[in-house]
Amino acid sequence: MSAPRVLFIAHNHPALHPGGTEIFAHDLFRALKADGVPALFLACTNQTHRQPKPGTSFQTLGRSADEVILWAGHFDHFYQSQIDLHGIVPDLSNLLRSFRPDVVHVHHTLLLGVEMLFLIRRVLPRAKIVYTLHDYYPICANDGQMVTPKTHALCTGASPDACHRCFPERTPDKFVLREKHLKTMLGLVDRFLSPSRFLRERYIAWGLPAERIDVMPNGRPETERAAPRALADGDRRDVLGYFGNLSPYKGIRVALAAAKRLVDAGETGFRMEVHGGAPFQTDGFKSDVETAIDACGGRVTAHGPYRRDEMAALLGRVDWVLTPSIWWENAPLVIQEAFQQGRPVICSGIGGMAEMVRDGVDGLHFRPGDPVDLARVLQRALTEPGLWERLSANVPAVPTIAEAARKHRALYDVLVGVHTVLAERAS
Repeated sequence: MSAPRVLFIAHNHPALHPGGTEIFAHDLFRALKADGVPALFLACTNQTHRQPKPGTSFQTLGRSADEVILWAGHFDHFYQSQIDLHGIVPDLSNLLRSFRPDVVHVHHTLLLGVEMLFLIRRVLPRAKIVYTLHDYYPICANDGQMVTPKTHALCTGASPDACHRCFPERTPDKFVLREKHLKTMLGLVDRFLSPSRFLRERYIAWGLPAERIDVMPNGRPETERAAPRALADGDRRDVLGYFGNLSPYKGIRVALAAAKRLVDAGETGFRMEVHGGAPFQTDGFKSDVETAIDACGGRVTAHGPYRRDEMAALLGRVDWVLTPSIWWENAPLVIQEAFQQGRPVICSGIGGMAEMVRDGVDGLHFRPGDPVDLARVLQRALTEPGLWERLSANVPAVPTIAEAARKHRALYDVLVGVHTVLAERAS
């Protein structure tokens, strides 16, 4: 049975910006392509990563003919709208007509613009549009974080008045228009996918139809599991690892404040290994992080950015993985990576993190944004006999990217009807 042609669209390429969404979208593309699915990967980018070439919006990535970069530097973040329609629409229309996908699988409209859903529908009226909801950008104008900008308080839903309080420079009617515009465009999508139940519930509460949102967990390429870190007699499982970009919403300051509390309480036998850079962060934030690390008396080491292919080895050097985000998250890649290596996760007990990590079963929860509670949980992790062994033994199997690809392929086949596709091509 021949496979439908699939165009994948992401808001960047992992070679330029290795975020979780870009990594999964690209892994899925490669897995389906290896399974015989005719596929093309279209990644958007802007001047942060690459300058445009005169006369064209498209650039190829290296020697790959089926991975294309679309320069989309003129983007309105508030309305999630692409301003440069005159430059992008002709090129994207030609790409759609040339490749003629049966399925367009959108992993983000950031940079591309949500209006491109309308363009896809106009140029390819028979194509099916699949949209994976990786985060809360359509719901929340604060970069999809669903936390208030000044106080970092968690937000449970958007409304014109509540959003105006977060952004007083924008009147409530602007948020009404934003929501109407986004929902109109999203109404063109045939099927939404959500990596977590929690995120699905947030979008249903926002107004997307429940019957069009399926939960489909992300998958990871298979990797060998590193042996547990070797211990000498009397040693403890006391190496903590933080992985990912450093940002206020990822909770690094919470983790460092908890480490400082442990040091102040006389707990000096642990280590915290911090892996990740701080791209696009303010100098003030970077200075705060450096000061917090220095205050931990040598117990914390900042290693800086890391390559994706280093992750398994780096995880092999730690015992516990910290995910202290202060926002809801969805399905953090680092949790799956930790579980692949049999490492229990200590995470904020909210959102997709709490859904993935079972408190007291394969990890531990703490109150989000609370360094006192995190210090309490860390103290337990460092001192309770047999806890690490019990939690590690209960770490669940992580869905493989091959399994995820099979489920996506089955969905594509159902949506387009493979026999219909073959008949149309024959005619």
